[in-house]
Amino acid sequence: MRLSPTAMVAGGSALARDETGRVVFVEGALPGEVVTARLTETRGDFARATAIAILEPSPDRVFPPCPALAAGCGGCSWQHIAPAAQVRLKASIVVDALRRIGHLWEPPEPVVVALDGPALRTTARLAVSASGRAGYRPRGAPGQAVETDSCLAAHPLVEELIVAGRYPGGVEVLLRAGVASGQRLVRVSPAGIVDRVKVPAGVVVIGEGDRGAAVLERVAGRSLRVSADSFFQSGPVAAEGLVAAVLAALGDDVPAGGHVVDAYGGVGLFASVIGARLKARVTAIETSRSAVADARVNLADVDARVLSLDVARWRPRRSDHPVDAVIADPPRSGLGRSGAAAVVGARARRIVLVSCDPASLGRDTALLRRAGYYLASVAVIDAFPHTPHVETVSRFERGSDERIAGG
Repeated sequence: MRLSPTAMVAGGSALARDETGRVVFVEGALPGEVVTARLTETRGDFARATAIAILEPSPDRVFPPCPALAAGCGGCSWQHIAPAAQVRLKASIVVDALRRIGHLWEPPEPVVVALDGPALRTTARLAVSASGRAGYRPRGAPGQAVETDSCLAAHPLVEELIVAGRYPGGVEVLLRAGVASGQRLVRVSPAGIVDRVKVPAGVVVIGEGDRGAAVLERVAGRSLRVSADSFFQSGPVAAEGLVAAVLAALGDDVPAGGHVVDAYGGVGLFASVIGARLKARVTAIETSRSAVADARVNLADVDARVLSLDVARWRPRRSDHPVDAVIADPPRSGLGRSGAAAVVGARARRIVLVSCDPASLGRDTALLRRAGYYLASVAVIDAFPHTPHVETVSRFERGSDERIAGG
């Protein structure tokens, strides 16, 4: 069918309508283009399609720079979009989600956070091909890893492990590097095949379930231990941008000696910087045993308490210092009702929400709004270039703002 997309939506497809008015999500197309597309899925009120011919290209369309994409690699599906346009389209996706899902008539204009260099990934979870090479799976379908002799998205320390490493075929591998320390580790699953991994000297190789292996990273002047089982941001450049956006969102609301709750605190990235730079006391809440152990190391020199607890079960104690602000960095699914209830229960004047999915940001915005918080600002961080993934840091204030709150 011939389609003319008008916008990009969460997930990275372009939105178009067919001749009947039905919504069609078109992979590989851009707003303003005219394309020929092939239907891949039909539902009652929408369909999905893939662009197979670009009849009238957008000025934002470029030739994909990585040859692995032509071989089907699913790692960087937005390579056909000029880098500057990628960031602009991601900001538009965020605004669309806030309007449609967050029910805001006039969302704040997103501010794009400038990063200090390309946001190359220092962690990669990859499949392994039959010949023993690590790579991303094919786009849109299960299958073996797509082999490549370079990786546009990976930091050179990780790229070498992708290109030169050899692993047992058919398994999964985690590759992780600390840029500041130069340390690298490989975790393979299952655990009994460690001796069959061939990587450069000095790389630590462990099996799934092994404890203790970690790399050291440095972000915003703070040294951080990041274990193999712990979540961390895509890389230190993206982490620096997120920290800067969180600090900007906190503003001057946290005095020295004030109290900040870092919900879903991970290895203590935000808590570490806030405790050291703002001289605030921090309560970090995290469920991952590995991340909790890392956080207790990373926060040892600041006024911090680390709770091994599900955020949804947390409630401030009467003996706690009043909470000045809450930072929440939930998983892709967002806060949800239980997480939002816990965060709101802190009764802080300000909530800073870190989201890695525009749709969950929209849902959480609606939840927080109903609980008495309005969205005051949104920052966009392009932590995953050449993909539709986007990170946001949003500031919510207790009260109401009828200028932006509607629906």
